[in-house]
Amino acid sequence: MAASDASLSLPRLALTVGEPAGIGPDIAIGAAQRALEAQLVVIADPDLLESRAQRLGVPLELTEYHPDCAGEPQRPGRLCCLPQPLKRGVAPGCPDPRNAGQVLEAIETAVRGCLTGAFAAMATAPVSKAVIAEGGFAFTGHTEYIAALCDSALPVMMLMNDFARVALLTTHLPLAQVPGRVTRRRLRDVITVVHGDLKAKFGIAKPRLRVCGLNPHAGEQGLLGREEIDAMIPTLEALREQGLTLLGPAPADTAFTPASLREVDAVVAMFHDQGLPALKSQGFGKTVNITLGLPIIRTSVDHGTAFDLAGTGRAETSSMEAALHCALALGARQRRASRPGEKS
Repeated sequence: MAASDASLSLPRLALTVGEPAGIGPDIAIGAAQRALEAQLVVIADPDLLESRAQRLGVPLELTEYHPDCAGEPQRPGRLCCLPQPLKRGVAPGCPDPRNAGQVLEAIETAVRGCLTGAFAAMATAPVSKAVIAEGGFAFTGHTEYIAALCDSALPVMMLMNDFARVALLTTHLPLAQVPGRVTRRRLRDVITVVHGDLKAKFGIAKPRLRVCGLNPHAGEQGLLGREEIDAMIPTLEALREQGLTLLGPAPADTAFTPASLREVDAVVAMFHDQGLPALKSQGFGKTVNITLGLPIIRTSVDHGTAFDLAGTGRAETSSMEAALHCALALGARQRRASRPGEKS
C-alpha cells in the first residue's frame, strides 16, 4: 500500500550511528529516550543497538522501519530501525575495519533517502576516518563522502550553537597546507555557499558575514603575511559589488567578542582551529555541525568517536539531541518553502 498524505505529514529523520565501536550507538540510544515530533529512523545493526542498550542499562524497544506505513512520533525508549547488519560484532572501544563498508552503506542509505524525499533530513554520529581507511576505502571525511553522494562540488562545514555560527574555509587539513588554500576562487565559492544557505536554509534575508584574516592582525597591512592583500581583500570587494554584506578581513582574535558577533549572522574562519575553539568553549556538547552546499539537510555532532567512553554510560547525548532538533527545524523550513503560499 502506498504511503498516504497523512503518513507523509510527519517528518522522518534518518540517524546513522557512525563507527559502531565508538559512542555513536550510545548517543543514538540516549537520544531515543527523548520524545520528538518526528519519526526517528536509525540505520544500524539491531543486534548492536540491543546489546549496547543492555550494556548501558537503558530501555530500548526496536520497531522495524516500513517506508509505506504511517510513521509515529518518537517516544522515549522506542526506536524505529532500518536494519544495516555489520559483518563482525564489535565490542565497545574495539573497532573492526571489516565493518567499514557497512558504516559507509548506512550513510549512503540515509543520503539516498533524503534525496528521494523519504527522509526530511539526516543526522550523523561520528565515524573514524582511520578505521575506514584501514578497511580499504579511500575516505577523506564524512562531509566529503556525503557531498560526493549528492554530486555537490563544494560542501562547507558550519558549526553553530547559541553563541555563534562559524563556517570553515578549510577543514581537516594540516596547518602548513592552509595558506595555499586561501585563494580567490575558494574564498569566493565558500562565502557564496554560506551566504546562499543562510538565506535558503535559515531564512535570513540579507546575511551579514565577518570573514577572518589568515594571519595575526589580519596581516598588519602585509607586514605579517600577504594573503589578505593578494587574495582576501580583492575577493571581498568583488562580492560586495554583487550585494553581499561582508566585514573583513578581520583579525581573528577579536572576531568572536560579543560585540563583534552581534554585528553578523556568521563568521567565516580560515581553518579549523581558528574558529572552532572559540565556538566550542562557549557550548561544547550543545554545538551542531551542519553541512552547507548540499541539496539535503545533514547535521551532526560536535565531537568524535570517543572510543574510551563507548559502552560506559558516560557519553553525553546533548550534541546529538541538538543535531536532531536542528535537522527537524531546518527540514520543516524546507518543507514550508517548497509549498507555495506558506510562510517560512
